[in-house]
Amino acid sequence: MPGLLKMSQIRALSLWMLMVVLQLVLVPSQLAGCLLNPCLEVIPNKTFSCMGLNVSGVPAEIPHTTQNLDLSFNNLQSLGSNYFSSVPELQLLDLTRCHLHTIEDNSFKDLQKLSTLILTANSLQYLGTAAFNGLTSLKKLVLVETNIASLTDLPIGHLHTLQELNLGHNNIASLKLPKYFTNLTSLRHLSFLSNKITYISKGDLDALKEVNRLNLTLELSLNNIKHIQPGSFAKIHLGELGLRASFGNFSVMHTSLQGLTGLQVNRLIAGEFSDSEKLVDFQRGLLSGLCQVQMQEFILVCVRGFEDDTDTLFNCLGNVSSIRLVNLQLEKMSEVPMFSQVKQLECKKCKFQEVPATKLSLFKELRVLRITKNKNLSSFRQKFESLRNLEVVDLSENHLSFYSCCSPLFPGCPNLKYLNLSYNSIIRITGDFTNVKNLLYLDLQHTNLFGPGSYPVFLSLQKLIYLDISHTRTHVKSQCTFCGLNSLRVLKMAGNSFENNQLANNFKNLSHLHTLDISSCKLVQVDKNTFDALSELKELNISNNKLLSFDPVVYKPLQALTALDLSNNQLSVLVDSALGILPDSLVLLDISQNLFECSCTNLNFLKWVKEKQDLLQNRELMICHTPVYVKNMSLSSFDLHSCQLKASTVAFSVIALLAAAVFLFLIYKYYFQLYYSLVLLSGCKHTAERGDTYDAFVIHSSKDQEWVMKELVEPLEGGTPPFQLCLYYRDFLPGVPIVTNIIQEGFLSSRNVIAVISTDFLESKWCSFEFDIAQSWQLVEGKAGIIMIVLGEVNKTLLRQRLGLSRYLRRNTYLEWTNKEISRHIFWRQLTAVLLEGKKWNHEEAKLM
Repeated sequence: MPGLLKMSQIRALSLWMLMVVLQLVLVPSQLAGCLLNPCLEVIPNKTFSCMGLNVSGVPAEIPHTTQNLDLSFNNLQSLGSNYFSSVPELQLLDLTRCHLHTIEDNSFKDLQKLSTLILTANSLQYLGTAAFNGLTSLKKLVLVETNIASLTDLPIGHLHTLQELNLGHNNIASLKLPKYFTNLTSLRHLSFLSNKITYISKGDLDALKEVNRLNLTLELSLNNIKHIQPGSFAKIHLGELGLRASFGNFSVMHTSLQGLTGLQVNRLIAGEFSDSEKLVDFQRGLLSGLCQVQMQEFILVCVRGFEDDTDTLFNCLGNVSSIRLVNLQLEKMSEVPMFSQVKQLECKKCKFQEVPATKLSLFKELRVLRITKNKNLSSFRQKFESLRNLEVVDLSENHLSFYSCCSPLFPGCPNLKYLNLSYNSIIRITGDFTNVKNLLYLDLQHTNLFGPGSYPVFLSLQKLIYLDISHTRTHVKSQCTFCGLNSLRVLKMAGNSFENNQLANNFKNLSHLHTLDISSCKLVQVDKNTFDALSELKELNISNNKLLSFDPVVYKPLQALTALDLSNNQLSVLVDSALGILPDSLVLLDISQNLFECSCTNLNFLKWVKEKQDLLQNRELMICHTPVYVKNMSLSSFDLHSCQLKASTVAFSVIALLAAAVFLFLIYKYYFQLYYSLVLLSGCKHTAERGDTYDAFVIHSSKDQEWVMKELVEPLEGGTPPFQLCLYYRDFLPGVPIVTNIIQEGFLSSRNVIAVISTDFLESKWCSFEFDIAQSWQLVEGKAGIIMIVLGEVNKTLLRQRLGLSRYLRRNTYLEWTNKEISRHIFWRQLTAVLLEGKKWNHEEAKLM
């Protein structure tokens, strides 16, 4: 029994293994490919991403030529000696979150070209003393969130090429730099962001004194520093020192800044982060510790609670060259110290309601002023006075509204060259730029302007080289709108409008213009001489308008163009002459999002599109609009061969067209004969079958109706024997087509046809029409049944012009009606004899006879 049980287990196990083998064999080819090569090849043979593939080492398929390798989010756990020997060419290695806890000696020994090593988010428990041996080219080492608590045992002293060391988000409590930091002579960035440093003591940074550290950035933000011992930074030279959100309160910050005495730094950053609220109220004298610090730039970020204490803000900053105040609740500008050396001042996201020009004018050395992104800043009434060094004023992205731009606001500012008033509310341009006539750059975009377009407001800005009035609701009426801007190089006025939505001679004096942006201006037409003066223009953006054509005459003067944007208009094609005037200097052309017609009539243009792939931008947006069967097809995908017809096809087509033309001509010429034949073939009764209802069908002009009734119908129908005549106005069936009546009621129901030939008959188209049918009837019936009556006064010249009728009269006997009695007697004898021939008599008529 036990043996039997084992046999059944073995069989079950064998069956299970067979099923597994079958499943592996039947794995889809795509999945099999993924299993064989799980890593993404970003750059062939050089860059591979194996992120999150649960690999436990360097995949075997990674070639030895690989330079960048991402192994993040895998499960490596431990790195042994020569772990990366298969990829000796590595320059970047990312081991983020690989569950590493051990890095043994010589793990990176073979990576002599590695410049960046990222070990973020690995809880390192053991680092061999020679863990980083062999990294002779390493420049960046990222040890963020790696559970490091001390710098002493960090084996990096031999990394002489190291430029950036990031130790952020660890458990480092002491800033005491080990002696080996003196060997890191190339170090430029040292970050202790978000560690547990609470005290900085004298001597902690001595390792930085022995080497010139003018370019070193020391990041101490997001620590909880409670005290900095005076002298800790004495004789230290730094490029940048970050102290944001590093102090628990203003009192600690005040005393700690005292410890910076003797520091020389290019840039000092203090304050908070936007999501931190450690510092509640700005205190008087908070920055007094900075009086003993030599710095070029001071940045204060996210400080709240400014009230009357702002007078001390600049007390120790008089000798600073650049000050940036970012996201402060500063409503009034602090007092400015005497003899201030500040050259650059920025107030970003502050709480000013009015431009504090009066106090700012006390910064006599000021060269650059930026007051931006102040939501409450709406008034500009104060004046900037006597700032002779002022060159740049940026008041963009506020809510300013004022009506005296711009000279009255800048008395005594003769060197102002850059003025940015963009993204504000409402500004009236008065045309007075006397005090700022040396302006080079003027930016007014996205601000509602009053003045430009109606009259020449820029006349005095002879030196201006850059003007941006895009999206300012400017409506250009005057052709002298840009008069005076003789030095202008760049003009941007997208999103505005021109009189009658057309460009006239608006740029006649801008002969040095290099860039012109007139996109989104609702333009429907560009006049012939618009660009005549712009021989130096290099960039033209005329996109997002409503232009229907690209006139070569208009654009021919632009022979210096390098970039032309005609996208999103209503062009259907660029004609051959337009393609011919495009200058050789053109390197960028955008004609996408137009209404292109992809037909063989535009074959040359479609060929040109295929040939100019390097020149054309946004080719994927160049699609066909018409005809419908190629709508939304890419222009470059259009089949040019469909437009090339073979010679045999052309010959066959020509012959077919000629045959069709001849056929149509014959149908036209013999229409009535054919129609009459078809009537007979379709089952219409023959004359005999219909019983010859009438003795004769009378063809005559309506103007001869009186003669017909009096001289012809009354004698024939009232005489002895009586004859029955068919008259169109009396005997045709109503509601039936005229041709059908003529054939069926006239010819097929009559034994003869009487044609009354007069001058009016010859001039009547309907009479000619009926006579042609009569001849066809005579031909089809095979009998001479046409009786011609020629009235005596017929115009002989007109008769000769009617060749068919004239020839018929020459070949056949006809009756002539005259006013002579004897002639009439002969006329009636002959007519009666013809009508009696073949007439069938009924009983009453025979009795009469």
